[in-house]
Amino acid sequence: MPDCLVEAKRIANTVIAGWHGRRKRGIGENFWQFRPYAEGESLSRIDWRRSARDDHTYVREREWEAAHTIWLWCDMSPSMMYKSSHGSVSKESRALVVMLALAEILARSGERIGCPGIMEPASTRNAAERLAAALMHAPLTGGLPETGMIRGWSDLVLIGDFLDDAPVIMERLGPLARRGLHGHVVEIADPAEEIFPYSGRTEFIDPETGAKLISGRAEHIRETYRNAYLARRESLGQSLRHLGWTFTTHRTDHLASEALVAVHMYLSGMPAKATHGGLL
Repeated sequence: MPDCLVEAKRIANTVIAGWHGRRKRGIGENFWQFRPYAEGESLSRIDWRRSARDDHTYVREREWEAAHTIWLWCDMSPSMMYKSSHGSVSKESRALVVMLALAEILARSGERIGCPGIMEPASTRNAAERLAAALMHAPLTGGLPETGMIRGWSDLVLIGDFLDDAPVIMERLGPLARRGLHGHVVEIADPAEEIFPYSGRTEFIDPETGAKLISGRAEHIRETYRNAYLARRESLGQSLRHLGWTFTTHRTDHLASEALVAVHMYLSGMPAKATHGGLL
């Protein structure tokens, strides 16, 4: 955990010096946009310098900077410990780094950061340190988090491998969307889970149940496996987008900053661009 925290801070410092508001009109210090003056508005709101450039009268609007509650969660189940020779780190390590880096960035802008069942929302500059300490003392649990404590219109960022069937996952997430939560799901994948590089006699072990499968010629099931794996991902992504949530795929052989930037853009209300990191 200390190593993940150090890496998270390094990435946060490299990617963004500070989080630029919530990208809405409202009370704040930063300039948001000019818009045409509407009859009946106070003349004190007119930006005379901008209005002098043409024949229209404009009002200067500021950006909304009210604190918002954002819940961060990452999967700590046994399957997240997986790391193949094709990945640079384990899925668990990458998920923790992304979550703590998000906490670091969001805390700088005064957002309230919480973790379901682990840490109550708090607006503090050391949110990443507090979250790391809370995770170190929390019992290891698998599956999606309990969310009964989440109230109001909050954002929920879920980071994990999401290897269950899409209908099973959506059975848990669907009610959250109907409660008004804005969700952002980040799927962490090891490259070997996508490309299936195995051949010859291979023994596969389920890290959750310990169940074993021995394949005499693993290369013969590669295409079938890959089709099933990608179909699960596509089904999950479509279901989440139907709810109005976002879905991002990140492989552990790519930079953690790619996932961080994608989620940051979603939280800022800006459309994220597809990259070689697998953004969907």
